[in-house]
Amino acid sequence: MKVSLLVITLNEETNLGRCLDSAKDLVDEIVIIDSGSTDDTKEIAKHHRAVWVDQPWLGYVGQKNAGLDRCTNEWVLSLDADEALSARLKKEISAIKFDPKPGISGYSSPRCVFFEGKWIRHGDWYPDRLVRLFKRSKAEFRGDKVHERLHLEGEVGQLNGEIEHYSFESAEDQKKRMTHYSELWAESQFENGNRPVILSEYTHAFWSFFRGFFLRAGFMDGRVGWTIAATNASGVYIKYSRLRAMWKAK
Repeated sequence: MKVSLLVITLNEETNLGRCLDSAKDLVDEIVIIDSGSTDDTKEIAKHHRAVWVDQPWLGYVGQKNAGLDRCTNEWVLSLDADEALSARLKKEISAIKFDPKPGISGYSSPRCVFFEGKWIRHGDWYPDRLVRLFKRSKAEFRGDKVHERLHLEGEVGQLNGEIEHYSFESAEDQKKRMTHYSELWAESQFENGNRPVILSEYTHAFWSFFRGFFLRAGFMDGRVGWTIAATNASGVYIKYSRLRAMWKAK
């Protein structure tokens, strides 16, 4: 069983080396789809003997589907540049690679975020189980401007090893990204004709915080758990406020 590693990049010199190092012993091909990096991302990819593809930005969905088209192996391991495989997950993938199970189209894994110096295993961020190892012939990325999702035909197996996610440099970086993604979400909803209901920005924001901090035990992470839940709720508020403003302007 041969595996292609697929990564999309834009100025990922800080993260890419860690990502590729974590998977290099498991994959038979590395495909990098880059949308215009101006830092040392390409040099890092060349050091790992990756197939480099210059691809102007098509959105998350288009970019990843373009990457699938460039992979030459049936099995694909799709990672973001700021992700890496844990030691346990590498062992599990290695076992699958040398003893594949018939009838399985893909495998899901939990994803764990490293934030403010600790691994976050409570709240809305965990376990965030995702299918990242899958058969290319059974897969297609779908979604909107913000989040792509993998549509996969067939049975999905479950792995226990974690994808390590180095997503935010700080609380300020988290807030900045959440604001950006919230605005993209609002644009997608507006383009699809979806309107906010009365007080939706308040009710959804409250529910986001309550779910993440209390129901999903974000409080177990202390101050950091509070920061995550509060920032997530703020992002939800921005989503619906921005959407309401768009409809009002129209």
